[in-house]
Amino acid sequence: MKGTRTYFITGVAGFLGSHLADRLLTDGHRVIGCDNLVGGYLDNVPVGVEFHTVDCNNLAEMRQIMRGVDVVYHTAAFAYEGLSVFSPHLVTENVYGATVSTLTAAITNKVKRFVQCSSMARYGAQPTTPFTENMRCVPQDPYGIAKYAAELAVDNMAHVHGIEYVIAVPHNIIGPRQKYDDPYRNVASIMINLMLQGRQPIIYGDGEQKRCFSFIEDVVGPLVKMGTDPHVHGHIINIGPDDEFITVNTLAKTIAELLDFKLAPVYMPGRPQEVKHATCSADKARKLLEYRPQIGLKEGLTSMIEYIKHRGVKPFRYHLELEIVSDLTPRTWKDRLF
Repeated sequence: MKGTRTYFITGVAGFLGSHLADRLLTDGHRVIGCDNLVGGYLDNVPVGVEFHTVDCNNLAEMRQIMRGVDVVYHTAAFAYEGLSVFSPHLVTENVYGATVSTLTAAITNKVKRFVQCSSMARYGAQPTTPFTENMRCVPQDPYGIAKYAAELAVDNMAHVHGIEYVIAVPHNIIGPRQKYDDPYRNVASIMINLMLQGRQPIIYGDGEQKRCFSFIEDVVGPLVKMGTDPHVHGHIINIGPDDEFITVNTLAKTIAELLDFKLAPVYMPGRPQEVKHATCSADKARKLLEYRPQIGLKEGLTSMIEYIKHRGVKPFRYHLELEIVSDLTPRTWKDRLF
């Protein structure tokens, strides 16, 4: 696939989808996108995108707006790992169901390649870190289960119907345009929004959960290559740094230092099924996609802080229903503490 192509991006008003659209437009391609605007901001959509306010689960409309497309990037998802324990139907419908609908539309429109954006939640709790693509997946929550099931559906349907596919596994992406008024996800954005309001961050458990964080620009480049590189068809590839493996406590301290904020976190009981230590090996991405992250954690967080300051702090919007409320449901959500 050489020259100018037509790309379709689900979740194009979201964080990852909008940055990906920017890059493809800059490269001279045509970009069509859809979003239901639950998890993104309309002003994220880059000028030049042929935008449709369409939910991925609407198969008839997805078939219509995907005509003439060469490559599909499925970045849309209800990426609510912790919340999925308490709203499993909502998350499953908008992860697994949305993937199957999008893929069906792609197949009927004879799209050449389908790039599925999965999640490191696919791995669950493993005996060792970093997680490698050949590990047996043991997802710990409905979100991870739905993401892994969606991968299996992509693999199955792509083989049957003769469509190329790649599974991208980005992890813990941060950067400008990330939704920061969402109380259910995006720990760094939540902390920045709270501290800029003079409020203390809330940390679940002891705060010693460890993660690596990927700056958005370091993720977009490898994703673009996944859309056309003939050598990665059928591969599962982690995208994200495997250094700077830090605790949530360290994340909070780093943000506080950048903001000159006097930190005194509020600790709450741990969330059910949260994986303690999770980071992915980037060896395969380095080999196949020449992945070389350029932006470190502090630089990435500084960029986010400037973005949120410019846009303005916001109250948190409890926009999703809790389907299961019990003693296990975090008080932050039941009592709307953010």
